[in-house]
Amino acid sequence: MIGSLLVGIGVNLFLVPFELLDGGALGISLIIHYVSDVKVGLALLVVNIPIFTGAWFFYRSFFYNGIHGLLFSSLMIDFLYPLHILGKNVVTAPLSSAALGGIFIGLGAGLMLRHDISVGGTDLLAQMFARRFKLNPGYVIFSFDIFIVTIGSILISSTQLFVSYTTVFFVGVTISLFVSKSKRRSFSFDKASDFYA
Repeated sequence: MIGSLLVGIGVNLFLVPFELLDGGALGISLIIHYVSDVKVGLALLVVNIPIFTGAWFFYRSFFYNGIHGLLFSSLMIDFLYPLHILGKNVVTAPLSSAALGGIFIGLGAGLMLRHDISVGGTDLLAQMFARRFKLNPGYVIFSFDIFIVTIGSILISSTQLFVSYTTVFFVGVTISLFVSKSKRRSFSFDKASDFYA
């Protein structure tokens, strides 16, 4: 609940007011919100349906570790949506807002990961891609995030590309600092596949 609360604050108080983006499924959900005005949390649920369907059939532990994190985070993001009204009054500079949003989202996601919970997203897809082509999963996840933010900045003219890259950077750094190395290993694709081998 605390992790989901931090993610909800990061999204609504800091990203939505300036139409900033993050990577992963959350970034796709923000793009959907800016383009069609669909609620971010609802979009996050929809985006994750095919990912969690694949996890149910192939990586069951990912499904169980992620489903409640996804549900709580989606609910909290939409519940805290009114915070976007305060956003521009709290932090008036988009770059500062991107950094603070990244830190809040990173803290929330990192807290959940420390307790073996995830909010789902494109990380599993990146891990599958990395394993198939024998690449470093961290680089693949980062590449996915940069790709999503770049596409979003093309679709949404008001989105500032560099500023959204700042969000991705701060989310990544905050999670890396917050989550211990041993906990990160427990989420690796190889561990999940060994369990079901």
